[in-house]
Amino acid sequence: MVDNSNENIETVIEPVASWGFIDLAELNRYRDLVYFMIWRGVKVAYAQSVGGIAWAIIQPAIQVVVFSLVFGGLLSLDTGGIPYPLFTTVAVIPWNYMSSSMAAASGSLVTSAGMLGKIYFPRVIFLLTPIIGGLIPFFVSLTLIVAVILYYQVPFSPQLFYLPIFFVLMICVPFAISLWLSSLALRFRDVQIVMTYFMRMLIYTVPVMYASSTVSESYRIYFILNPYVGVIEGFRSCLIGTPIYWDSCIASIIVTTILLLTGAIYFRRMERIVVDVI
Repeated sequence: MVDNSNENIETVIEPVASWGFIDLAELNRYRDLVYFMIWRGVKVAYAQSVGGIAWAIIQPAIQVVVFSLVFGGLLSLDTGGIPYPLFTTVAVIPWNYMSSSMAAASGSLVTSAGMLGKIYFPRVIFLLTPIIGGLIPFFVSLTLIVAVILYYQVPFSPQLFYLPIFFVLMICVPFAISLWLSSLALRFRDVQIVMTYFMRMLIYTVPVMYASSTVSESYRIYFILNPYVGVIEGFRSCLIGTPIYWDSCIASIIVTTILLLTGAIYFRRMERIVVDVI
C-alpha cells in the first residue's frame, strides 16, 4: 500500500540581519538566475550592433592608437625602452574591464529600481552581472594583446605564472568598490553624477599611459594605495617582463580586502531597506 500522505513543509521567513556578510549559500541557490542575467546583459549590450563582440577589440585598439600618437609621439613619455603601443596595450585591456564593470555595477541598483520592488532575490546579483559578464569582452580583447606581443616578439617571461593573482585581483577591485558605491547611490543620488566625472579622471591616476617609474618616491606611498595601480603594474610585468612592483601588489591586495569586507557588510545593511529608499 502506497502512502500518499503529504508531509507538512514549513517555510520560515526571517528578516535579514542588520549587520552581516553577503549570504553565499543563498546566492548559490540563485546561480541559474545569475547565469541568465549575465547572458541577457551580454546580448542586450551587442544587440542590433553591426560590429557585435568585435567592438571589444576595436575600442581598445583605437585607444592604443590615440595614446601612442599623443603620449608616445607628441609627449614622448619614457617607457623604459618598451615600444609604446606594446606598453599601453597590456594596460588598456585590464583597465577597460575594471572601469566599465565598476561603473555598471555601481549604478546597477538604481537603474534596476523597477525590478527591486516586484520580486526578491539577492541584490548582489545586480552587481555580479556586469562584473562577471564583462569578462566575456575582456577575453575577446585579449587577442589584441596576443597580436601585439607576437608582433614585437616579446620573449616568454617566468613572471607570467603570477598572472592568475592579478587576474583575480582585477575582478575583486571593481566588485569591492561597487559594493560601497552602489549602496551609497541608494541614499545619495549624487554618487551617480560624481561617478561620471570620477571615471574620466581616474585613468590619470593609474599607470596606463605612463610608467610607474615617473612617479617620485615621495608620492609613491600614496600612489600605490589606489588598488588599480597594482593590477595594471602586475599585468604589465607578467605579460612583457618588466619588474614586478611588490609594494603596489601587496598594497592593492590589502586595500581591496578591506574594501571587500567592509563593503559586503555595508551592502548587507542597505539590502534590508533598498525598496524603501529606492
